Amino acid sequence: MKSYISKIFIGAALFSMTGLVSCVGDLDQLPNDPNSITSGNFGEDPQKYLSEVMAKCYSSLAVSGQGGPNGSSDISGLDGGTSNWSRVIFMLNEFTTDEVTWIWPDVGVFDLCTGTWGSSNGVLQGAYGRLYTHIAVCNDFIRSVNDGTFTIDAQTKPLADQFVLEARALRALSYYYVIDFFGNAVRAWDDMKYGEVPPQTTRAELFRLVTDDLEDVLANFKESGVYGRVGKDGVEALLCRYYLNAEVFTGTPMYDKCWQHAENIIKRHKGSGFQGSGLAKDYLALFCANNDKFAPGGSLQDQNEILWTIPYEYPYTESYGGTMFLIAAATSAASMPTVLYGLNADWSCMHAREQFADKFNFTDGVSADGRTYLWCTEKQGFTKENDEFSVFTSGYAAIKYTNVKAEENGELPRNTYVDSERGLTFNWAGIGEVNGLPAQTQEFASSDFPIIRLADVYLMAAECSLRGAGNKTQGLEYVNYIRSRAGVNAWGDANFTLDNLLDERSRELYWENVRRTDLIRFNKFTGSSYTWAWKNNMRNGGAIPEYMNLFPLPSDVVATYGSNMKQNPGY
Repeated sequence: MKSYISKIFIGAALFSMTGLVSCVGDLDQLPNDPNSITSGNFGEDPQKYLSEVMAKCYSSLAVSGQGGPNGSSDISGLDGGTSNWSRVIFMLNEFTTDEVTWIWPDVGVFDLCTGTWGSSNGVLQGAYGRLYTHIAVCNDFIRSVNDGTFTIDAQTKPLADQFVLEARALRALSYYYVIDFFGNAVRAWDDMKYGEVPPQTTRAELFRLVTDDLEDVLANFKESGVYGRVGKDGVEALLCRYYLNAEVFTGTPMYDKCWQHAENIIKRHKGSGFQGSGLAKDYLALFCANNDKFAPGGSLQDQNEILWTIPYEYPYTESYGGTMFLIAAATSAASMPTVLYGLNADWSCMHAREQFADKFNFTDGVSADGRTYLWCTEKQGFTKENDEFSVFTSGYAAIKYTNVKAEENGELPRNTYVDSERGLTFNWAGIGEVNGLPAQTQEFASSDFPIIRLADVYLMAAECSLRGAGNKTQGLEYVNYIRSRAGVNAWGDANFTLDNLLDERSRELYWENVRRTDLIRFNKFTGSSYTWAWKNNMRNGGAIPEYMNLFPLPSDVVATYGSNMKQNPGY
């Protein structure tokens, strides 16, 4: 199922999208390539062509363009490998926090890691371009179906209607990060005419526009359980994220709405999986090469924890973003036998900040928390402290994502490997052992990237209960599902506080693109109430001003708009 979807549905976009308005111009201009999709040939096989056009809305999350991992990127100004959708979101939502840093002084990236960015930062410009390009692709699809540009017969109409719902959900996903990162941004919607310049609007208005649309999508959504596509759970979980952050985004808390939507999802999943919670039984298996088992349409629907996923399958989807980035950047052949993680690539550039490592209560390089099983610590020659910014081993290797497979039942066997050359023992997890090592490695990762997991929904509901919405007893039960699976002690009422919950979110959801947003919601991102190594480019951390809760709008975009766009305060 996985390779079929990746090759036919997701991969179709890599060669058949040259007719999209946002990419090449007027749909009425028929290209020479007979494989291209245009309004002129759409009627020849509506269902086939409709699926291939829709594929671009999905593939834009997985790959950077139409030319492999770093070629023919959909945006300019930042190389295709770096500007991958999930990678730019990671750089903005994780590099800027206490969880991780990038050790090389790459232009734009160093400023994010040290809290010293400005409006000309190239990564910010790339993120803005990537998000709005995806929004434009989704708008094009929605508009082309609804205005009759594509010839859709009665037999194809139900599929077209379903795809429009999915495109609206995908658009809402990118808008979530636009609203989170940039605040008062541009309103680009499918009701606009071609060539019309989208106006800047307020953060609150964008929030209202997108959440109203997403609620309508949810009310009309019938598809569920199709691998590689967004299902009802994914749509509703995205609404949870919007409402969880509504007070930051709009000034009005909406925890009651977040709680209700979270409860809807939880009720659909309870009764199976880990302790009847619907969670997967093995945390690490959620981030391995065949983690599609846990996604909609996967083989383990009793453990359907991954509610929305970005599929990857080598060689059909090759990318320097997604899980390829997360595995390669966290490993180094100079410091560990990288074959243990199933990938023939190591970039030696990303490690944990010490304040994040402290949340796992390591003693002599060992933590009781099962979520750190793959980490490299003092036992493997690393230090917890980040004294040397540009030294890979100056900080734990917080390995979470791998390209090694789990058993058919979803279990990831724990193994140890004695590296005789280094005289060190390393943990690894997976099947296919040959001479103490995984049987297979690949050039690019086949591990899917989870956009939203059921564990996040449980933790969002728990937070809502602490903020006065929902049942606090249930909220505590939800957190203890998470902690019990990690192999750590359950909490009692005294432990169940907002500060502790923020730490638990970090332990459970690290490197899943939520940390900066969480810290802002808890008033711990800017200022001096919480600092971490190299914040404000100071070894022990320093305060950054409150206006940095928002990123600046890219300077070139502001210059293009002139008086019609106002820069965010402080920049």
